[in-house]
Amino acid sequence: MSDSKSHPHRSSTPTPALQAALSGATSDPVRRALWLDALEQQLRPCLPPELANHCRLANVANGRLVFLVDSPVWRAKLRLVAPVLVNLAQSIGLAVTEATAKIGTVPATPGAASVRNVLPMSAASREALQAALASLDDPDSAGPNTTPRSSGRRR
Repeated sequence: MSDSKSHPHRSSTPTPALQAALSGATSDPVRRALWLDALEQQLRPCLPPELANHCRLANVANGRLVFLVDSPVWRAKLRLVAPVLVNLAQSIGLAVTEATAKIGTVPATPGAASVRNVLPMSAASREALQAALASLDDPDSAGPNTTPRSSGRRR
């Protein structure tokens, strides 16, 4: 008789990543993240559209809905709609009594990175930038205050 232990036969096809993550010992955080995402999808329609783009449900803990917002302005606006969010959460079976917000340094929702109107570069700025780049390429145009580097020996 052989002393080798029999191992269960594994299939030759790989397990999809989500299925593998949900089947192991690490499944609780993944399941919680999926649950929070589903809950956010239920609460998001109650938010004013401009606020919805700047906040995201981060957690449900100790009777609180915790949202992550971009700035103090959105935190204040979330406080105004907090009673509506709490009522909706209670109506779907959550035992929450308040909604709070924490200010994050990253955009709260994916793809909601700060959309800023980028102004075109002025001609003077473009010329200055080109001159600076050219000076990096051409060591002779580095300026009068620079000295050429020696081979490392001091005289």
